[in-house]
Amino acid sequence: MLTLMENETWPHPSYVPHYLLHGDPFASKLSREADIVAAFYICIIGIMSATGNGYVIFMTIKRKTKLKPPELMTVNLAIFDFGISVTGKPFFVVSSFSHRWLFGWEGCRFYGWAGFFFGCGSLITMTVVSLDRYLKICHIRYGTWLKRHHAFLCLAFVWVYAAFWATMPLVGWGSYAPEPFGTSCTLDWWLAQASISGQTFVMAILFFCLVLPTGIIVFSYVMIIFKVKSSAKEISHFDARIRNSHNLEMKLTKVAMLICAGFLIAWIPYAVVSVVSAFGEPDSVPIPVSVIPTLLAKSAAMYNPIIYQVLDLKNSCAKYSCFKALKERRHFRKSRFYTISGSLRDTPPAKEAHIEM
Repeated sequence: MLTLMENETWPHPSYVPHYLLHGDPFASKLSREADIVAAFYICIIGIMSATGNGYVIFMTIKRKTKLKPPELMTVNLAIFDFGISVTGKPFFVVSSFSHRWLFGWEGCRFYGWAGFFFGCGSLITMTVVSLDRYLKICHIRYGTWLKRHHAFLCLAFVWVYAAFWATMPLVGWGSYAPEPFGTSCTLDWWLAQASISGQTFVMAILFFCLVLPTGIIVFSYVMIIFKVKSSAKEISHFDARIRNSHNLEMKLTKVAMLICAGFLIAWIPYAVVSVVSAFGEPDSVPIPVSVIPTLLAKSAAMYNPIIYQVLDLKNSCAKYSCFKALKERRHFRKSRFYTISGSLRDTPPAKEAHIEM
């Protein structure tokens, strides 16, 4: 396979693929000790992510009533996060312990595709949620027409969008390749140095799968902040039912903002390193430095269940007592999750508010 790659003719005569610059593309360029540390780290992240997101999926689907549109979004996000945990983490862990990538080029392409598909799907789901929050808070009429079939249309769009961009490298526009440190695979960002086609691929991926979704998320929450500030006095004059509904919407929005912030904080360093690798000089990013953003990005799927649980515990402690809340949380059947924009316990006793958006 290495001979075939060396004999391949590249569009740019001076371009040499990054994975051929240091000999065997699948040999680890890190020390064995560093690989073991990375393997243990990703193993812990993977177990926590798969367990947490699996629990979110189980508890949400277990509900007897039909899932409301917001809860469908929660399940969808958890499915993407669960998928990236069970399809990608084991490959990385086994390879890191072995000090080289063990699954060849086909495994590399599958690993790259799965990581990009599930990661892109998570970001686009959060983009849809941020738009939902924006329209719900800033354009009140929107909340009167959103039904389950609208949510299913949004979910279908998310899956098709993520599948389209993840599959393009498999059909000839772009490609997947080993990471510079050897024990993982990703999009071949370095193709931007090889040809015009490679540049258009990298630019399209950056715009449609990072810049545009992130821009929508930031715009949505900035507009929500302005709207909340301008309407705070107005809301205070409404009756208790409207104020409680507004407070519920704001709690849901804060949850969504935390989830999006956690995802972007995890992925933006990786995106910056990828851009520098794509348009900078060969080896412009030292190999040991390139590992840290990769490990940080791989932890993104773990954050959401933690956010659900921390906010759920905070809500329980505020309403009862921390000791009683911790005791009750031992019983999984009684545990509740804050969904991205689903059902939250309201402040009046023995009453639960369900808002369908």
